Amino acid sequence: MSFFKNPAWISQYDYPYQRVDDIPEHVYAQINQKLAKLTQSDNPEVSIVIAAWNEEVNMLPTIGSLADTVTKIPFEILVVNNNSTDRTQEVLDKLLIRSCNQPIQGCGPARQMGLEQAKGKYILSADADCIYPPLWIDKMIEALRPNDVACVYGRYSFIANETTPRWKLAIYEKMKDIIAELRQLKRPYLNTLGMTMGYKTADALKVGYVMRHVRGEDGRLTFDLMQFGKVVQVKSSKIRVWTGTRTLDKDGSFFDMVKNRIVKEFKRLFSYLKPLPPHDTKTS
Repeated sequence: MSFFKNPAWISQYDYPYQRVDDIPEHVYAQINQKLAKLTQSDNPEVSIVIAAWNEEVNMLPTIGSLADTVTKIPFEILVVNNNSTDRTQEVLDKLLIRSCNQPIQGCGPARQMGLEQAKGKYILSADADCIYPPLWIDKMIEALRPNDVACVYGRYSFIANETTPRWKLAIYEKMKDIIAELRQLKRPYLNTLGMTMGYKTADALKVGYVMRHVRGEDGRLTFDLMQFGKVVQVKSSKIRVWTGTRTLDKDGSFFDMVKNRIVKEFKRLFSYLKPLPPHDTKTS
């Protein structure tokens, strides 16, 4: 984990564009040139499924970083356009990736569409506003291959900006990782986030995503997948996914954000020590 500054390697994906019209054609060409050299395949072993809603400019760092993947595993990138009202589809059409549309609003319906359209034996779930390190695919699939593993998830970090320095974010991430270790004991599904998780396609098709607009669609799927095997945390710092702070910024100041999350986690603390009984994740 980088404590005082953002890692240098993510700076290459810091595209300065605010609108689709600002994106030069040569940027698409550079990304496509890299994608063309990868082991993308019509018969992939892995499908990287990305749900996108109004991510017209945010998509570039995501696809650009995935284009720099280092792997020999045949894979595909599949983006589900979740009823976007901006020009997300226009950006997708200019990139050498697959896309499809899900008119039902919500991450659950979008990821379900990706699950049904995916060609790979394994699915890696990604978000449309993240930066992925070169070894992400290999390390995640290495952990997912064993027969007794149903789901894997990785760790993530926040990109520092003008208002929130990296050291503050690093402290928060350390707290987050400690809570994740506690959750992993009895309730690992609470740790799985769609930005960096993986599962076997055949198993996921048996249980499916919740088909309504509700938070926690990733954890609900993982809870149902636990009948097929264990949930594994991939702790390697080499595959930390990097994302912006827009989810944190909703709480206002950094102090308010940390305080709110400490209070919330303290209230839940003892519940993490016992498993949640079986229940219907689609209606709960």
